Amino acid sequence: MSDIYDLHCHSTASDGVLSPTELVQRASQHGVTHLSLTDHDTTQGLAEAQATADANGIHLINGIELSTNWQNHCFHIVGLGIDPLNPTLAAGIRNLQLIRTERAEQIAAKLAKNRIPGALAAVKEIAGTGMITRTHFADFLLSQRHVSTQQEAFDRYLGSGKPAYVSTTWAELKDAVSWITEADGVAVLAHPLRYKLTASRLRRLLTSFKDAGGQSMEIVTGRTNPDEIRRTSLFASQFQLAGSVGSDFHNPANVWVELGRLAPLPKQIQPVWELLH
Repeated sequence: MSDIYDLHCHSTASDGVLSPTELVQRASQHGVTHLSLTDHDTTQGLAEAQATADANGIHLINGIELSTNWQNHCFHIVGLGIDPLNPTLAAGIRNLQLIRTERAEQIAAKLAKNRIPGALAAVKEIAGTGMITRTHFADFLLSQRHVSTQQEAFDRYLGSGKPAYVSTTWAELKDAVSWITEADGVAVLAHPLRYKLTASRLRRLLTSFKDAGGQSMEIVTGRTNPDEIRRTSLFASQFQLAGSVGSDFHNPANVWVELGRLAPLPKQIQPVWELLH
């Protein structure tokens, strides 16, 4: 049986719907052999995921998805094969978590000004001990019937330029990459086409990423089509970056994105798992 890799997914430790245990069990049911749990700005779910992976015969790769800034825009960097106890990475994560907490308070205050009170207490309850994300606010708005879909919550309230949007300064991209490499991990640029950059701007981003020590970029995600895989492969070849594959799975209700249901990595691209310790 061939190995099936899925190196980008989320649990209730950030904005996923399934607990780390449920997530790993679902991955096993879908034939995944190598899984990386990459929650936003936290490694909190890894120990639970590891225990379930051991019980289900899955190889778990410690991961995280860090929020970063480059030229005043937010980009996500996945760290694969990290040591979650590394002090440099742990300190960086703590700082990002403080930023997330402050952002949540500011979003809640803006919603209150728009006659939508009680958001902060509600999202804290929804998130539990996990990271509070904008998705939690979208779920709150949905539950209170201010919107009819999660997407409408972003379109009307939470997206850029909307009444409850909060511009956030995350970690500098070069710093986040260094935290990952110091923790013996491999830094991967997540879903590079989602940022809707021009080709020349994406090349500048990849230059900065590579100069900082980045080694890989996602080629195959849960939503990529063959043309997008071809385009990202060309960039990966040009910048001599390994390729990663990850569904970015959050919720079983999204029938378009499933754990392990991914196109194959093009043969000319070095797989990122060859770089992992």
